[in-house]
Amino acid sequence: MKPADDPDTDYKALVQQGYDQCAAAYENARRSESNPELDLLMEQLSPGARVLDVGCGAGVPVAQRLAEQFHVTGVDISGEQVRRARLNVPTGEFIQGDILSMDFPPAHFDAATAFYSIFHLPREEHPELLRRIRGWLKPGGYLLATLSARSEDAYTEDDFFDVTMYWSNYGLDEYQSMLTQLGFTLLETTVIGHGYTEEAQAEHHPLVLAQAAE
Repeated sequence: MKPADDPDTDYKALVQQGYDQCAAAYENARRSESNPELDLLMEQLSPGARVLDVGCGAGVPVAQRLAEQFHVTGVDISGEQVRRARLNVPTGEFIQGDILSMDFPPAHFDAATAFYSIFHLPREEHPELLRRIRGWLKPGGYLLATLSARSEDAYTEDDFFDVTMYWSNYGLDEYQSMLTQLGFTLLETTVIGHGYTEEAQAEHHPLVLAQAAE
């Protein structure tokens, strides 16, 4: 773990390049996940609902399963991940780019998901990201997102599927406060593992289901 504090390093470009380089290995690892936690969201939505998948990766397993019942729009900073998502989920719409550069219409989506993606943005941008997601959701819309248990300054590690990867995050209490201030009601909080390691001490993340105010 190394501090990510070099002003001359573009850490978003590092994330993009890293996920381009490890795309095949990451896709294979994510395919092993069943993500039963998606039921928390899917049971709230009607067939044909519009769902935004933030950090969609190669579309498996989240966008692929959502697309069985809903209209899915996925956004990912990695062009290679988006290419794979289009192959894996041909009925979805997938866009390559920084989620903070997206300009979706207000109240456009019935729900949004963000699995293992928010912490790849500088944490100073997280309140703005959540604010934008809130604006893109219809009144009564849902957010299902993995967050982080404790606050950590930005750092990189060199052993993420053999590439260098960047993380930056607040703690769960801070995220819950942000969501409440933005007009979300917290419906459920649980903990899930990322699913792509066989190590005894697998990494785990809080998972939050929240609903935008009517």
